[in-house]
Amino acid sequence: MPGLQSPIINNLKKMFRPLFRNSKTSPEKGQAFFRFKYVNFQELLESNAELLRIITAIEEKLQGREVFGMAFLHSMASQAVFHSLRMVRGFENLSGKEQAILRRRIEAIRADMKEALSVISHADGVWFKTLEDISSVDSELFGGKCANLGEVRNKAGLPVPEGFGISTALFHAFLSESDLSSEIAKRTMALDLADPVSIQEASEEIQRLMLLAPFPAGFEEQLLAHHASLAARLGKDPDAIRVAMRSSAVGEDGELSFAGQYLSVLNVTREKLAESYRYVAASLFTPRAMAYRLLKGVPEEAAVMGVACLAMVPSRSSGVMYTHHPFDPADDSILINAVWGLGPYAVDGMVTPDRYIVRKSGLEILSQEIAQKSVLLSSKAAGGVEQEQVSPDQARQACLSPDRIRQLAGWGALLEKHYGKAQDVEWAVDDRDELILLQSRPLAGLESNLTQSQPSQPAIPGHTVLLEGGDTACPGVGSGEVFQVRNDDDLAAFPAGGILVAVHSSPKFMVAMTKAKAIITDHGSVTGHMASLTREFGVPTILGLTQATSRLQTGLTVTVDAANRRVYHGTVETLLSDVSTPPTPMLGTPVHHLLSSLSALIAPLNLLDPKSSDFAPSNCKTLHDITRYLHERSYTEMFTLGDQACGEGGMAVRLDVGVGLDLHVIDLGGGLACENVKNGIAARTDVVSRPFVALLAGLADEAFVAKGPRPVHLRGFLSVVGRQMVDGPNLGAERFGERSYAIISDKYLNFSSRVGYHYGVLDAYCGKTVNKNYITFAFKGGAAGEDRRERRARAIALILERLGFNVTVTADRVEGRFQKYTPELIEDRLVQLGKLLQFTRQTDMLMTSEQAVVAMADSFMRGETIFGVTGVE
Repeated sequence: MPGLQSPIINNLKKMFRPLFRNSKTSPEKGQAFFRFKYVNFQELLESNAELLRIITAIEEKLQGREVFGMAFLHSMASQAVFHSLRMVRGFENLSGKEQAILRRRIEAIRADMKEALSVISHADGVWFKTLEDISSVDSELFGGKCANLGEVRNKAGLPVPEGFGISTALFHAFLSESDLSSEIAKRTMALDLADPVSIQEASEEIQRLMLLAPFPAGFEEQLLAHHASLAARLGKDPDAIRVAMRSSAVGEDGELSFAGQYLSVLNVTREKLAESYRYVAASLFTPRAMAYRLLKGVPEEAAVMGVACLAMVPSRSSGVMYTHHPFDPADDSILINAVWGLGPYAVDGMVTPDRYIVRKSGLEILSQEIAQKSVLLSSKAAGGVEQEQVSPDQARQACLSPDRIRQLAGWGALLEKHYGKAQDVEWAVDDRDELILLQSRPLAGLESNLTQSQPSQPAIPGHTVLLEGGDTACPGVGSGEVFQVRNDDDLAAFPAGGILVAVHSSPKFMVAMTKAKAIITDHGSVTGHMASLTREFGVPTILGLTQATSRLQTGLTVTVDAANRRVYHGTVETLLSDVSTPPTPMLGTPVHHLLSSLSALIAPLNLLDPKSSDFAPSNCKTLHDITRYLHERSYTEMFTLGDQACGEGGMAVRLDVGVGLDLHVIDLGGGLACENVKNGIAARTDVVSRPFVALLAGLADEAFVAKGPRPVHLRGFLSVVGRQMVDGPNLGAERFGERSYAIISDKYLNFSSRVGYHYGVLDAYCGKTVNKNYITFAFKGGAAGEDRRERRARAIALILERLGFNVTVTADRVEGRFQKYTPELIEDRLVQLGKLLQFTRQTDMLMTSEQAVVAMADSFMRGETIFGVTGVE
């Protein structure tokens, strides 16, 4: 094995010399034989540790607090299979026994993993359909927006623009034409949200490739034909009509809104159709869209774009309607926001909109707030859009008449009933004063925010209120330093824990939402795209808080109380003490569901008891079962090798520790001062292994040895290589051999003690790297009755817990683990374990009542060297 030092090789050669004494095998072959066995044993242990690390990482991610993507899932799956196969190979080489059952099980699990992670839906089917032929069942083929518009038109019976959908099958054909899928996969597999530069670079490369890639044969001709058919249905010349090319990605406008993450191109002319499709498709890979998918756990492989091609609505006014208050469960009113002109200025927060509140039952208009709307977005005759000034008289006029308000609210109530949940609806009033619906989707973030509403609270006494007012987009409290975002460079530099302050709300702020403690803008609407995103990510947000950018300068520490629409100077601990538990943004996301499926194949442990007849390869259901089985059985194989190695002419030397223990040591390099070993016997002073020195310090402590009732025999001790279970179904009535073994190196200790009726195990590593350091411990057996053995086990467990071990007890078996501590603490605990083993000799005979359990633990922790029967019945 690369890295083995010559002392280890020489010692291994000596150790296996007796195995070949009566054969024609050369010493070199004998050395190679043992080296082969030992290396495989070490690899098996390394892979077992890696499997446990993988399981731990999966369990941490399952809590939903940390953001992860498909790269993590693929990495965990491939690593888990690799290390499982490595363990099988190691065990086969160690034992000489083929493990065909385990290999077949691993292959079956790998196939299940592949199926679970195969989330790409290469939709086969038509490239185009009119909206009259589309409904909600077509969301996989035509995307969320097309499917919802078809549903609203054909099932709910409400007016939507004439148009047609371009399917995801065409998108797949587009990618296949230039093998873009593999190029995209290369650039997205290792995306890291903590590295926005890498996301930006990947985005630029992918979009460049998509903008240069050729279309599938026949696409442009069919696109123009469907556009001409649309014109015919409208009774217009194809060159005269304009369309909106709106994103309709798979998953968009569903449980996840993707609000404002993808591109829609408005007022598109006939000659710009194909080019506009390309831009919409490429918007699937903008930096903010890629970051959104990563944050929301949407696999990149599942990112597929459909497009809705809709007749352009010449909007006099437009806006958004919520059929329920976005975060107040007690408020079932309908909220309508409206601006002049096209809708993007309402959803993107460019203009503060009119606000109308309507009672759902009876459609009574409860309130209306008319904003100053100084600009609007309009369609240009030649195509595209432009901003226009609104006349002073019109700026203060209401965008909707009372009749239109009630009509729109009535449609909202109908849609909510149709879908069975609150809706987020985009609408417009055209140049003929006709109302038309542009979109309907589930109200994002509503379920997670339907907590018990709280009445408005007065300001906190003793704290200065800097600003008050605006609208709450997402309730909550956040405190930190203000950071004003004026451009993309500011957004890229936004610090973790900051308060984002900007002039306008914008969905591009999504990339900072996992870092921001709160968001405040001068302008914006609670029905806009960014407001939806703040509720999805749980970021306390106040919109329309005028003077925020002029009053809140970068670097100023503030506390934002979004529910009560106040900004305080400094940190208000009273408010922060009420902050809820950390958010779990990944829970319920597609990639989290995939992780759950993956975890079910890797993590559950069903093989628990090595003594059970069920502890067999045929009962391994998961990779954890397989590794558990191999890890347990590998110890038996190594113990057999150790027994064979000890004897005349062998490598093992007898260690005289002065306590009568028949102890034999196998030094793999750096564990003994070999120059001092004579006649196959080493003294305690010859031991230089750091963990073994510490253990012997406690084991040979004169106070314990001198006063103990039987100083030369250890009833129950420790064993080699972290052995977690022990042999023999009738251990209480079975005697083991009297010889014990230690396999040591400079930082490593595997110790096995089999004395009388006791069997114990210890596995320890003690070095400078804290994350590598650990002690594992197990103890079982005794000559007394079952009840007394179990009491002693619980007393030992209580002592270990007080020493900081994680402990489990099953009948008379104790298992403990102490890991990731400094070498000094590891040494201290090893000393304590040595003392504990002397202290607990024959105590099973003394455990005559339940009171003895705590009494024994208290006695040891007080530093007493012997546990007697005083005070214990």
